[in-house]
Amino acid sequence: MTADPLAPLVDLPGVRDGVTSARSAVDALIGNRALNRRSADVSAESSVRGAWISAVLAGSPATLDEVRTGAAAADPVVQGALRAQSAIPALADTWTRAPRQALARLHALASADLVTDSALLGKPAPGAAERLDALAAVLTATSAPAVVVAAIVHGELLSLDAFAPSSGVVARVAVRLTLIERGLDPKSLVVIEAGHRDLGSAYGEALSAYRGGTADGVAQWLRHCCEAVVAGARESTAICEAILRG
Repeated sequence: MTADPLAPLVDLPGVRDGVTSARSAVDALIGNRALNRRSADVSAESSVRGAWISAVLAGSPATLDEVRTGAAAADPVVQGALRAQSAIPALADTWTRAPRQALARLHALASADLVTDSALLGKPAPGAAERLDALAAVLTATSAPAVVVAAIVHGELLSLDAFAPSSGVVARVAVRLTLIERGLDPKSLVVIEAGHRDLGSAYGEALSAYRGGTADGVAQWLRHCCEAVVAGARESTAICEAILRG
């Protein structure tokens, strides 16, 4: 392992420009005047929308209105996503010092209504532990841009399917935790999940490319994740504008 194992990824084709675009989009969002007094409201709305979209990406048919009204109370994917998303403030410090512990907690929250054997909650898939340990070591060693680190966390958790049946939900919350910890989005304003949704089939295609393990495939995934941050910041800007309109 080099001094910074993720530093070389920034030099892959298009990644540096993607990082710059993501940083600019989040900076512009943070400068929105709605955040002067209503940042907590924007964060809360981002959390609800993020949980809903994450559940939809995981296969839930629920609508946002159903989530808001409680009509999706019987949907275990939605409820797990809401629980995991709402745990972000409590897990932010844990993510920094003990990411494996935070992931176990997210799995327990997201999968509580989806598995029949409670002993499996919080336990990674067989064979995934060693790679998760390596990921935790990378998180300690790297000072790469936040969006790059978050993309690697996201890609690894999905590629391993480490926390089935809620690996996607866990991975997307871990992305938010990483962006908070690394200072890109400290108040968790960006609806990053909306970015992946809005990019459509590119999400799955980029993940498949990442799983291939080639430099080009990793670059494709990193560029996609940067684009998702830009699109997610756009969704959050729309939330800000709606709040200003009342």
